[in-house]
Amino acid sequence: MSALPDREDNLNQWMDTIVHLDCIDGMSQLPDQSVDLLIADPPYNLSKGGKWQWDRSVVLPGMGGAWAKMDETWDDMGLDDYFRFTAAWLVQAKRVVRATGSLWVHGTYHNIGIINVVMQMLGIEIINEVVWFKRNAFPNLANRRLTASHETILWAHTGGKKRRYQFNHEAAKEADFPEDGIKKAGKQLRTVWDIPNNKGRDELTHGTHPAQKPLRLLRRMLMISTTTGQLCLVPFAGVGSECVAALHAGLHFIGFETEDSYIEIAQSRLDDAKAATTTPNFCSE
Repeated sequence: MSALPDREDNLNQWMDTIVHLDCIDGMSQLPDQSVDLLIADPPYNLSKGGKWQWDRSVVLPGMGGAWAKMDETWDDMGLDDYFRFTAAWLVQAKRVVRATGSLWVHGTYHNIGIINVVMQMLGIEIINEVVWFKRNAFPNLANRRLTASHETILWAHTGGKKRRYQFNHEAAKEADFPEDGIKKAGKQLRTVWDIPNNKGRDELTHGTHPAQKPLRLLRRMLMISTTTGQLCLVPFAGVGSECVAALHAGLHFIGFETEDSYIEIAQSRLDDAKAATTTPNFCSE
């Protein structure tokens, strides 16, 4: 009987690939403190009901109102299950991210509170809460509440008395993002990011994901907290946006994804990106 591959073997074999595995299972098979950065876009737990609609047929406790339903089975859990799920993947995230690394985690008010609490319970220290202002957000069709026009991103590190996470302060300060009405070159980058949610044609050519993030948003995270040649872990790879952004920035990546159709789209995007990539460009939006 052949021996099972050890964690170091997995790290080497999975480098620069999207692995067809649940992220909790996948991360459990990686060595301790083996990645420099983790970007997580977990399920927001918004999918309730059987079809996409705007109505009042589903009540999300404490949330109220009428929300668009993503109608995805991976985004539909009970509150207790979602808490346990969040704790399970964050336990692994804390283990595999180096003390010099950091984590970026996406969310909305539906789930970011749970993520915040679990991080504090696990001793994962939040560096900043970033508000991603989406000025071109979809309007509120029900006309019963304010139009949701932002998402929350938590930037965190694995904790400990010595804060050794990487922060490229000067690069962030000098960066010029023409589409950001708040950030000015030579001024410190603030915690409100004015980044349109529009995607370029190359981001949509091979297919889309209902929670797909624009590359310009992900590039900013990488510019702030990584160095060329480091390793970015993407637990919820979807159609590979974070992996493509890492490739553009000259980083290695490992992604985990369970949906075959998304992996196929992601691989096509990565093939295109590899053919087009020449030198890293952190600051381009």
